[in-house]
Amino acid sequence: MAQMHKVRPDDPSTSNEPALPAKIDQFLRLVPNRFSDPLKDERVWKVFPDLTELRNEFDALYARLLETGSPVVFCHNDLLLGNVIYDEVRSRVTFIDYEYAAPNHQAFDIGNHFTEFAGIDEIDYGRYPTPDFQLRWLRVYLEEYGGVSIPVTDTAVQRLFVQANQYALASHFLWAIWALIQAEHSTIDFDFVQFAVTRFLEYRRRKEEFLALRFTN
Repeated sequence: MAQMHKVRPDDPSTSNEPALPAKIDQFLRLVPNRFSDPLKDERVWKVFPDLTELRNEFDALYARLLETGSPVVFCHNDLLLGNVIYDEVRSRVTFIDYEYAAPNHQAFDIGNHFTEFAGIDEIDYGRYPTPDFQLRWLRVYLEEYGGVSIPVTDTAVQRLFVQANQYALASHFLWAIWALIQAEHSTIDFDFVQFAVTRFLEYRRRKEEFLALRFTN
């Protein structure tokens, strides 16, 4: 991931605007005010606030996240476990499915990846990586991202730890809204409403805890 985040566009005029706010805006515009399936409609709005409140919720969250100063880099933006391929023979990791790849906040890509530890078929947020695991992971990441010329300090690791966990909230929010769209339009045999509800409830459960995290400059 650190190697990918160091990729720079060949064209210096390429936009370096983070994809997150535009993607959330796009998704919110696609969520129906009323779902065509009455049962889905009831299940969704039993948990989610209306679209205006959802938009206000994200705007307030994003304003907080911007305060962390996470830089914009080239991100995969969808590093769930199924998109990380390990070649045991060559001892090499490859990422696949770059559909959502775009410039975005560094901490979003990391926080999003951490949320995906919960699994795909059976989601269990008890698998969310522990602080100790995260700190080890983030130190290895920073050692690669900064190169040998930039020593990794405990302060830098702690800063990224706070950023990643706070941007994990944006990951939950993004994929919850995405799942609402899929619930209305997808023909795949999958309970997208349940997925949306699970992600949104985890966002709510973790919001206060993660936003309370602080780092020292």
